[in-house]
Amino acid sequence: MSQVRAAIEAARHDGRSALIGYLPAGFPSVQGSIDLIEAMVDGGVDVVEVGLPYSDPVMDGPTIQAAADIALAAGTRIDDVFDVVEAAAAHVPTLVMTYWNPVERYGVERFAVALAGVGGAGLITPDLIPDEADEWVVAADKHDLDKVFLVAPSSTRERLAMTASHCRGFVYATAVMGVTGARDQTSSAAPELVSRTRQVTELPIGVGLGVSDGRQAAAVAEYADAVIVGSALVRAAFDAPEPTSAVRAVQQLTADLARGVRGEPGGPRASGSPVGTGHSGER
Repeated sequence: MSQVRAAIEAARHDGRSALIGYLPAGFPSVQGSIDLIEAMVDGGVDVVEVGLPYSDPVMDGPTIQAAADIALAAGTRIDDVFDVVEAAAAHVPTLVMTYWNPVERYGVERFAVALAGVGGAGLITPDLIPDEADEWVVAADKHDLDKVFLVAPSSTRERLAMTASHCRGFVYATAVMGVTGARDQTSSAAPELVSRTRQVTELPIGVGLGVSDGRQAAAVAEYADAVIVGSALVRAAFDAPEPTSAVRAVQQLTADLARGVRGEPGGPRASGSPVGTGHSGER
């Protein structure tokens, strides 16, 4: 079992969903991104996603785009991303979220070797579909790396089954159509998408795009195996006046999100409502 799936299964054993937090490497600097990720770990994330800054992030909202621009302007390179992954992986399982072009330009096999070498768990590839991922699938399997592909509300049953069959670690369910970004309400399409995906796979299902606080995390945790948060964490760092307060803001937001998925006393789900429906008997 992959380390990411093991972390999600451990959370399930505890009667809760896992919390996955995203931050881009190199924002506001390489060391600054390590500090922010360590704040997420201190706040209670189970898995980290390290974003690889890219010049044409067509699926990202303005907050993550702005953070990527800062990272790129500071000279962040792929080797810096591996340094951030290595630091994060010392604490929790760590994936890289990346568009496919940088991996292809770096060299797929070379990227897989480097990622495995620093303890990375695998890749989330939002713009790479399984139909076009043969080279990555071979390299990932060779180096024991997770392959996390995305499913969306528009996916047919056949598409869900095909995509899930190529995943390792978990299946990433995008809760809303369109670009990333924190929202006032989570998508009403998400529970149905998770239910449909459960019909075609035994893998855990993580839900991302739109969660901004512990209350929303608690709502998603009712039906998803993992709650994925990105833009809200980046925004927390952006809104802070200086690096120390940015670290504190990210840690505090993560702690709020963690209380949401855990249903801890005083948290949004303190009433004791159960986590998710899941596969029969699995939870």
